[in-house]
Amino acid sequence: MLISTKHLIVIAGPTAVGKTKLSIQLAKDLKTEIISADSRQFYKEMSIGTAKPSIEEREGITHHFIDCISIEEHYSAGKYENDVINLLSALFKKLDVVILCGGSGLFIDAVCDGFDEMETIDPSIREELNQQCKDKGIVELQQMLLKLDPEYYKVVDLNNAHRIIRGLEVCIGTGKTYTSVRKHTKKVRAFNIHKIALNLPRENLYIRINERVDEMMKQGLLEEVKGLEKYKNNNALRTVGYKEIFKFINNEYWLNEAVDSIKQNTRRFAKRQLTWFRNDPEYHFIEANDYTALKAYVESKIHIRT
Repeated sequence: MLISTKHLIVIAGPTAVGKTKLSIQLAKDLKTEIISADSRQFYKEMSIGTAKPSIEEREGITHHFIDCISIEEHYSAGKYENDVINLLSALFKKLDVVILCGGSGLFIDAVCDGFDEMETIDPSIREELNQQCKDKGIVELQQMLLKLDPEYYKVVDLNNAHRIIRGLEVCIGTGKTYTSVRKHTKKVRAFNIHKIALNLPRENLYIRINERVDEMMKQGLLEEVKGLEKYKNNNALRTVGYKEIFKFINNEYWLNEAVDSIKQNTRRFAKRQLTWFRNDPEYHFIEANDYTALKAYVESKIHIRT
């Protein structure tokens, strides 16, 4: 293990598993701060559909990278890496432990492992793929990705056009799979990293997902999406919980069909998140309802000094 007294605790896991509640509880016990690794919670305009922790939930605990950019801005995992590493350098001057919490595996990996600089790719490839997505829809791009990089297809959020297009442009522009380009020698960090993934039995997780979607609708998800209609073609809004409501607004779904579709797509997304974390042997899986086990595991790690 790296000889350092500074520790980054990663609390990851699928959507609706309970990461927010446990990370806040842990942050209070450790008297520390939380960095969000949920790429959808970065956006100021998206709150209900991203299950952002409320102001009340965040009370007393400083959260970083929530409501930090607009949906009109593009924010890459590489930029996130640089921003978080700079933030950690500042935080570790006053704290020994910081929590990184979220379900966006790509962004967590950017902080923990770093990103390689990829070779320059002809921008016309991305333009053509974006146009293809507008003209023919995302399904055709999904099938292209399955053919060109089946390994990345298994873990990427298939509803995220930006991520799919990024994978495809690398495959087309370099002749290599995006998976192989992403696999590189890890960057050395000046702090210890301890990865925890929360999980629940599938049936329990799916119940939580369904209940969360119902609660989002009660909180006003429909009104939130209606207020963002002029931005509906932005990459940030081509995501679960928003794209289905846009289909209702466009008379492609009845409202109950849109809600059922959100639930189904969220369950699929959760499955892909779990696949991503299970593919990383550094994750220690803990039952999401067992805070005692989580705290004990963390304490066993942060007291290690060699």
